[in-house]
Amino acid sequence: MTRDTPEDAEDTQDDRPVADGGSDTAAGADDVALDPWGSSTVSDYRKLFEEFGIEAFDEVLDEVPNPHYLMRRGVIFGHRDYRPVARALREGEDAAVLSGFMPTGDPHIGHKLVFDEIIWHQEQGADAYGLIADLEAHSARGLSWDEIDDHARDYLLSLLALGFDPEAGELYRQSTNREVQDLAFELGSNARFAEFEGIYGFDGETSVSHMQSVVTQMADILSPQLDEPKPTVIPVGPDQDPHMRLARDVAARMRYFKVTEAYASFEADDAERDHLAAAYAALEDDVETVRCADAADWLDAEMAPDAARDAAMEKLRAAGAEPLRPRVRFLDRNATDEAFDALVEAVPGEKRRYDEHVDAFEMDHEAAEELAREVEVDNGGYGFLPPSSIYHRFMTGLTGGKMSSSVPASHISLLDDPEDGYDKVQSATTGGRETADLQRELGGEADDCPVYELYAYLLAGDDDEFATEVYEECVGGERLCGGCKEQAAELMREFLEDHQEKRAEMEAVLEDLDIDLDSDRRGIPGDGH
Repeated sequence: MTRDTPEDAEDTQDDRPVADGGSDTAAGADDVALDPWGSSTVSDYRKLFEEFGIEAFDEVLDEVPNPHYLMRRGVIFGHRDYRPVARALREGEDAAVLSGFMPTGDPHIGHKLVFDEIIWHQEQGADAYGLIADLEAHSARGLSWDEIDDHARDYLLSLLALGFDPEAGELYRQSTNREVQDLAFELGSNARFAEFEGIYGFDGETSVSHMQSVVTQMADILSPQLDEPKPTVIPVGPDQDPHMRLARDVAARMRYFKVTEAYASFEADDAERDHLAAAYAALEDDVETVRCADAADWLDAEMAPDAARDAAMEKLRAAGAEPLRPRVRFLDRNATDEAFDALVEAVPGEKRRYDEHVDAFEMDHEAAEELAREVEVDNGGYGFLPPSSIYHRFMTGLTGGKMSSSVPASHISLLDDPEDGYDKVQSATTGGRETADLQRELGGEADDCPVYELYAYLLAGDDDEFATEVYEECVGGERLCGGCKEQAAELMREFLEDHQEKRAEMEAVLEDLDIDLDSDRRGIPGDGH
């Protein structure tokens, strides 16, 4: 999901020219602080890997069919669980992409990143969803419904003009989508204020409508799976990651069953299971039946003391002579009696039923997950797959620092007059040296240049060779800033002219779509709290 707030830039670690040329940090950016409604910046994207579990996109790039240039150039720098989506696209299986837009201002070139990501996934065969987050704009940003209507039209026209196929995809407003509203109500039973307090900093001054908009966004994220579970990706900026983590947690809580690995009748956490696995692996070749007590003795003798080892030993000794055997466990989280009975019946081979779980001895984890989901869906559950996400870098403002909708000179609106777009690029800050002679001698600093970012993010399009040429000529001292900005300004003018011609063509298309852009809602806008 996106927001109409600042976008800053940085880039990756390998030696190919990407985004801003390869720097790890953006000048003047803050430390890692992810605020979906604030003006978050990220000074070091590597901290996102360490602190929030976001994975580097480079690690999955080779698995993506026909990767978009934003992926190839490192503009899309991270992901959370994208492999199932990549696999589905590769193998022609069902997948979905969804992102939303809070209509608080004009769509600008930062929003184009998300537009492009949605459209590319649609072109690769994914079901595509674009939504207007009007409830969030009203409750969290204080916009009137008339303002929302105007901005929503502009966002949708740009999305259509850039290539979104409305016949193969779905566009909607949060406030008019009954299925989303109903799902939000159900999800709300598995969300707690304490959680919102911890994730978002909500307090006693936070409006109920603002909290409701969060639950609605969770419903948006999961709604592509209402007909059937499928890998679903949400393209976002890293500031939106709190929403993604919450959505994945809520999706798991809605499931009938949790599938884990186990070794005995008792429950163990991940660290304890590691010790159980080590003990079993060490003993299985020496005895016909590995007993829990024997495993406890082995841990006592062979493993250094720590909290997990000691806890595992205590549980093993309590189990005594019970066999220690690897198995897959289905834990009953929300299953009806009928669903639990159906699962027991469906588990193949040797199994053991307990009051709140079933152990299967002849299934691997992947097959067990598939079976649990199938039984859940057949018995009235959702069977949600955890939603995936991909993360793009923020763009640097044309004047340096933050790209902000409140500072017109810092960004280019997709509605800007082409001549104004030309002038903004000509006035942009660059990564050039103090003099032309120094530029020729030392080369330019493309890594810190908002103009180079325009090439990498937009103006070079799918032409990696051109993007590379601009970068190498800059850092090699062959390209001077005046000529570089003139070329970028001309390309920007051409892009805006073409885009706005296509927007005009899409007016009739938008009018024919089943989406209400003249809201009859009444009410007082929220104040953002």
